[in-house]
Amino acid sequence: MNPVEISEAVSDLALEPFDRAEFPFQFLAAFDNKPTTIQRLRSGNSNASDVQGGVLQAKNIHIATCAPGEVDATLKALRDSPKTAKAKAQFILATDGETFQAEDLSDGETVSCAYKDFPEHFGFFLPLAGITTVEQIRESAFDVKATGRLNKLYLQLLKENPEWGKAERQHDMNHFMARLIFCFFAEDTDIFPGKSLFTGTVETMSARDSSDTHFVIGEIFRAMDTAHPKRGGAGLPLYASKFPYVNGQLFSGSTDVPTFSKVARSYLLHVGSLPWQKINPDIFGSMIQAVTDEAERGSLGMHYTSVPNILKVLNPLFLDDLRVKLEEAGDNGRKLLNLRNRMARIRVFDPACGSGNFLVIAYKEMRAIEAQINTKRGEPDRRSDIPLTNFRGIELREFPAEIARLALIIAEYQCDVLYRGQREALVDFLPLSAENWVTCGNALRLDWLSICPPTGTGVKVTADDLFRTPLDQAEIDFENEGGETYICGNPPYLGSTWQDAGQKADLEAIFSGRTTSWKSLDYVAGWFMKAADYGTKTDTVAAFVSTNSICQGQQVPILWPLIAGTGHEIAFAHTSFRWANLASNKAGVTVVIVGIATAGVPTKRLFSTSDDGQPLVKEAGNINAYLVDGPNIIVSPVSKPKDGRGLMEWGNKPTDGGNLFFTADERRELLSNSPAAERYVRRFLGAQEFIRGESRFCLWLEDADRETAESIPELRRRIEAVAKVRAESKAAETRPAAAFPHRFRQIQSVATKSSLVVARVSSENREYLPIGLENRETIIGDRNFALYDAPLWNMGVIASRLHWVWIGAVCVRLEMRFSYSNTLGWNAFPIPKLTEQNKIDLKRCAENILLVREAHFPATIADLYEPEEMPEDLRRAHEANDEVLERIYIGRRFKNDTERLEKLFELYTKMTGKKAAA
Repeated sequence: MNPVEISEAVSDLALEPFDRAEFPFQFLAAFDNKPTTIQRLRSGNSNASDVQGGVLQAKNIHIATCAPGEVDATLKALRDSPKTAKAKAQFILATDGETFQAEDLSDGETVSCAYKDFPEHFGFFLPLAGITTVEQIRESAFDVKATGRLNKLYLQLLKENPEWGKAERQHDMNHFMARLIFCFFAEDTDIFPGKSLFTGTVETMSARDSSDTHFVIGEIFRAMDTAHPKRGGAGLPLYASKFPYVNGQLFSGSTDVPTFSKVARSYLLHVGSLPWQKINPDIFGSMIQAVTDEAERGSLGMHYTSVPNILKVLNPLFLDDLRVKLEEAGDNGRKLLNLRNRMARIRVFDPACGSGNFLVIAYKEMRAIEAQINTKRGEPDRRSDIPLTNFRGIELREFPAEIARLALIIAEYQCDVLYRGQREALVDFLPLSAENWVTCGNALRLDWLSICPPTGTGVKVTADDLFRTPLDQAEIDFENEGGETYICGNPPYLGSTWQDAGQKADLEAIFSGRTTSWKSLDYVAGWFMKAADYGTKTDTVAAFVSTNSICQGQQVPILWPLIAGTGHEIAFAHTSFRWANLASNKAGVTVVIVGIATAGVPTKRLFSTSDDGQPLVKEAGNINAYLVDGPNIIVSPVSKPKDGRGLMEWGNKPTDGGNLFFTADERRELLSNSPAAERYVRRFLGAQEFIRGESRFCLWLEDADRETAESIPELRRRIEAVAKVRAESKAAETRPAAAFPHRFRQIQSVATKSSLVVARVSSENREYLPIGLENRETIIGDRNFALYDAPLWNMGVIASRLHWVWIGAVCVRLEMRFSYSNTLGWNAFPIPKLTEQNKIDLKRCAENILLVREAHFPATIADLYEPEEMPEDLRRAHEANDEVLERIYIGRRFKNDTERLEKLFELYTKMTGKKAAA
């Protein structure tokens, strides 16, 4: 369940008759607990509550219902309960059906309200659904509720008007939703005169059977597209004449409205009854976009974390500098005036603007700074000098572009109310300007210079009005030419695997002629290259959110030399962090933020997060393409290690058509019929067997054993089948192997004592790389790497966080998963000279990790290293290993992964004698 669905479930619960016995289970069900979980609690199997009427869910919540007037005492009993502490419950909740009280024991925050009002606080409890909340969601319950109700209305209208859901009417439907949102907002903010003018008029003037609801709404829309001098001959009904002239082309064109059923009409009135003055345009656009986009509808309400993350882009891009200049100006009127004039000429350009989040937040932050300037200059009521048309965007899809403009209009009005007052805001608001500053089109195909032009040139690509987007309008230049341009955004990521033919063609158009390896680039790389090209024509700084893969592995030597070739360097960056979307399955993507500018940036800043979650920032001499404070080097493969570490080799490759392998049942049947075959069947370890504990066996024969083995009919049958598969192979290199069908096609090595096994491909979500110890009888397959008979201290290095960081930075990614490389990952990994005591200490740490794993048998690597489920004793064993290894490197623990990587690059540079790339 997403936050919108949870909000609706909680609201529905509050409307039901209060049932003391059932409430705890109903409450947990509303927060996405599975029926099986509820049933275990109901049966008492997992309910350890010691409070009367209580239900205790370990690590989550202790709930108790009580008699009227007993809420205070019951909440105290829950707080004092030893079971609450033992179960590590985060929340306690008590209610009698009239009063509702709860407390978050982790921070002491409380909720106390009437029972009927507890749905307003649903954000307080979102951790119960596995959703890591942020402050914004608690303050924006309105946005979630409004989105949920709009979603119901939208789906109901499509159900009743199926033709409006088809491609030829999709624009009309989306435009209708934009008009509704404007009307709901306008009637609650005095843009429309009187109280609830739109909702009230629809309720009063349309028939209760909904037969003419569409007509009434259509006439209201027609009135708002008719200037007052022309209304006399327009034949408008009296109820529509009360509405102001809006212009901006929001209500121009067709006033066709979908037909309404009684249900849809009630939904419309229900939505209109919400307090729309609380709308938050920072995130509301994304939520409305999700309502009308079937592919995104599952992510309703998943956009809250974008606000603080967007500021991670905008603050170092230019907002921090504006705030510094404001502080430096003090009360100096001339300096304040110069800063205000400078801000009026700043252009913010988002060439992947979606529903306008970056542009809206940039606008609001700049207005806040401008308001401080005006207050200091004694001009608090001054009209803003910052024009909306300086906030430019490109968006591929029509409706998000439309919503972006609407969100900016709402943001402008809200800022005017906040900083100038309601009266002044209303005077300047209507009619809307018809100028459009968000272009609908493919950003990788359009000429950015024609949309956001350098100083002194005109705009060549614009839309024809505010709410429709053909590219044929007369030019609209920027107000106040001559200012700075900042490019920002969160473009689509799409690794090479997921790009369709059109997206591949987009990248080819940008990169062909520059590199032959462009097919390996993420889609977002196109935006970086376009921004760099733009920067060769006019001074600008650009910063995008991106998947971290563009700063890792094979993409580094492809993309970043091209960026450098345009004269750009990395001006600031934020190393990897989780751009979460609040989904209960903790879905999200690991991203970086990279800002580029023409070479010569005086101060470069590198942002990161410490291991304990604290933000860190440092001034860097240079930020390289791996987002490390270090020289611009590219890590190259090393064929063999030269310092005594173990030799890491590929596992053995069968190429056998499956004929050399046995399941556990097949092995059992073979040995039952032919006991002598046991000596020829060995345990086999591929990727799934290693990580997930699956069981598989293989035929393993020395040449001298072939004749004896073939006396066993089943083994002879399998060997002959291998010979046939290889002889008929389309691969020329495979056919000669038909001469030895009793053996794997490629045999790297086998151990005489033991093998350290490393998975070639593994999940990036695990905190440590999968590595294990196997005996000499186990055959290692080619889905793994192996260190045969290597000293155990090698495991201490590979099992470390330090090594995980290196692999994530320099090795190729398969989709988002780590794809280990022996030449890049192990042989090139910088290890300081180790003393014998160092090796003994690391060997002991590796033994401890193995012993803890053994204690959890039969749990597999996949089980033990699930991030949220990793056993505490295993985590402690790894942390002890990290402590030992990191002290070898710098005499203490590293602060975070960024510091780890910086040290590794420093050592790598020394180890290889490399110099910074030009």
